Amino acid sequence: MRQLPLFSVLVPGVTMHTTGLAREPIGRLYEGDRLAAALRDARSRTLATYSHLDLEALEVPCLPIVNPPLWELSHVAWFQEYWCLRHSREAGGPVRASMLPNADSFFDSTHVPHRSRWHLDYPAAGALFGYIRETAQATLEALAATPEGDRYFYQLALLHEDMHGEALLMTLQTLALPAPPIDACEPDASARPRARDIRLEAGEFLQGTRPGAAGFIFDNEKWAHPVRVEAFAISSATTTQGEFAAFVEEGGYRRQDLWTGEGWAWREREGASAPRYWKRDASNWLARRFDRWRPIVAHLPMIHISLHEALAYCKWAGRRLPTEAEWEFAACTADLAPGGVWEWTSSPFNPYPGFKADPYRDYSEPWFHSHNVLRGASFATRSRLAHNRFRNFYLPERADIFAGLRTCALEPR
Repeated sequence: MRQLPLFSVLVPGVTMHTTGLAREPIGRLYEGDRLAAALRDARSRTLATYSHLDLEALEVPCLPIVNPPLWELSHVAWFQEYWCLRHSREAGGPVRASMLPNADSFFDSTHVPHRSRWHLDYPAAGALFGYIRETAQATLEALAATPEGDRYFYQLALLHEDMHGEALLMTLQTLALPAPPIDACEPDASARPRARDIRLEAGEFLQGTRPGAAGFIFDNEKWAHPVRVEAFAISSATTTQGEFAAFVEEGGYRRQDLWTGEGWAWREREGASAPRYWKRDASNWLARRFDRWRPIVAHLPMIHISLHEALAYCKWAGRRLPTEAEWEFAACTADLAPGGVWEWTSSPFNPYPGFKADPYRDYSEPWFHSHNVLRGASFATRSRLAHNRFRNFYLPERADIFAGLRTCALEPR
């Protein structure tokens, strides 16, 4: 594929840097010039993720789980411009027009229906890349004149871009396109300690984030509230590909008794007989990573499974998923090994007591009660975004996300 000169639209003076800042202690990330550096870092990574593709020539099918690449890149720029340069808290909305004519009618995800994004009369690619460059530069200039106590929307734009960065990788995986020239494209392949159950006694803890906590706080984390959990035992590690392969080999996708009613209906609609990106090669299972098929690796975490598949696996294994509260309690008090994948919980995505939407109302509120909670972080998640109280959420049928599972014993031992 011909490569577009994407790096020509990077913020001047930026070099590719995809780790380092992501490991900055969350409480210090937004001090001094660190936030500006993080914004540069995020934009560099965003553009690098698609830098190996000819985006103008690439034909992307209209799928509910992906966006047209040029639309998504431009949406990231639009979101940053809207909240950092155009929005007024006092007015409760934008007080100036976008740098790009009609940008709101193209890239406002709240009001632009998903299916229409393939058919809008967009400006030429050169104009869109110019918009990406100009909004980034203007944001950095505005940030330099903004006191540290007033940088909420710059932090929001940064983490929003980080989330879309992971979604871009998901799109490449979904469409079987080549892996991009960046790090963190798949889980760490090193060997892991054998999993064991960690028993936790019953107790009460504060679930959620406390007012005044360091770092950015999303509205669905507000606020910390007392929750009691009963005694339980949780695995020290996530379920592996080898363990999940045993479930598949023993007819897990053919046994209706292992599935919930909703899950079995999903399996039949999908025609699923194995995980989404697996196929048989003689006596071995292969898994597709981007555009290449490889043998599964028994000790690596299971990845790309829906909540329906996670629940069926648990039924087969005589285990269960943790609740969201159990997961957070364990993550804050026990020695859980990082899984390298998002981890499904059994809990629906519901608001915490006293929930009040933040200015970006569409972040959480529209998705309550229909989505399920995942916890942890994947290999593709920037570490400045991930912490033990962060709540990810997806529909239970989504298997394109970098998600696996960690199980609990049915009875604490």
